[in-house]
Amino acid sequence: MDFSTFPPWAITALAAFAAALAALVAHRIAWLVLLRITLPTPLMHTVVQACSRAARAVLPLLALQLVWQAAPDDLRWINNIRHFNGLALIAALTWLASAAIGGVADGVIARHPVDVADNLQARRIHTQARVLSRTAMFIALLAGVSLMLMTFPGARQVGASLLASAGVVGIVAGIAARPVFSNLIAGLQIALSQPIRIDDVLIVENEWGRVEEITGSYVVLRIWDDRRLIIPLQWFIEHPFQNWTRTSSALLGTVFLNVDFTMPLAPLRAELERIVKTMPEWDGRVVKLQVTDTTERTMQLRILVTAQSAGLAFDLRCKVREAMIDFMQREYPRQLPTLRLDATAADPATA
Repeated sequence: MDFSTFPPWAITALAAFAAALAALVAHRIAWLVLLRITLPTPLMHTVVQACSRAARAVLPLLALQLVWQAAPDDLRWINNIRHFNGLALIAALTWLASAAIGGVADGVIARHPVDVADNLQARRIHTQARVLSRTAMFIALLAGVSLMLMTFPGARQVGASLLASAGVVGIVAGIAARPVFSNLIAGLQIALSQPIRIDDVLIVENEWGRVEEITGSYVVLRIWDDRRLIIPLQWFIEHPFQNWTRTSSALLGTVFLNVDFTMPLAPLRAELERIVKTMPEWDGRVVKLQVTDTTERTMQLRILVTAQSAGLAFDLRCKVREAMIDFMQREYPRQLPTLRLDATAADPATA
């Protein structure tokens, strides 16, 4: 067969089609083999699954790039096609890198479930995996965009001209990019030092809620009434806040009652211990009743009880409060707070 009679693009197009098809077949075979090989290692298995779609784009583009590079330089539009394919290949490789990073994070998270009684270590690992993976993805994206821009001669010239005036441009760019980089650095600080973790209970701006998500730029706090409070990462580095589950999810709950001075305390303590032992929210550590304050009319009682989490502690406090009020209403109604009036002092005739 005389290939010289073929149109200039025919052989190259056929070679490109064959190379792309072979790359897709190779991807399918390699993916099935890797899935089977990595079954005993869940982490690698998750990474292979996460990279499948991105690799399906990378391999054909890589094969096509080899075909375009081998094609004659005098083919019409060949340089433009090489450039466009190169850009697509860089984008696909960036996608592949991000998918691999996400797969590693998902694999690590899957190995440490949080639906256990003591999930402090699991929440620490979840937070580090998510924050560090998003930071690495951002760096991969930044590197990919930079490589794509470097393929344009005009962009290199613009960069050279900007470099000549680096003093002013550097200051302006630094000011403009400060929120981005400050959040990036704050994310790394949070991932390493971990002042907050996924599912931590926080008090932020007088709002009680759980950390639902930590992204590369903000934290989503789920408020108790299902509202969402969005807070920049940098805020947690610059402002104080309360973390109720920093070292442990177990909490000490308080219940305050105001009663008359004639209220006997021994029956209250006995009833408190009896009802708390029947409540599944109590973790068995602390149950205590003390007089913590007095006024001219009442004395203040403080009840201390413990639970394994903030939600259980809140429910336990409410149940204890209701049970103690019900007990006093039934057994000691006269010892509830009463306003006393001295009739003799109020009547001028008896003065």
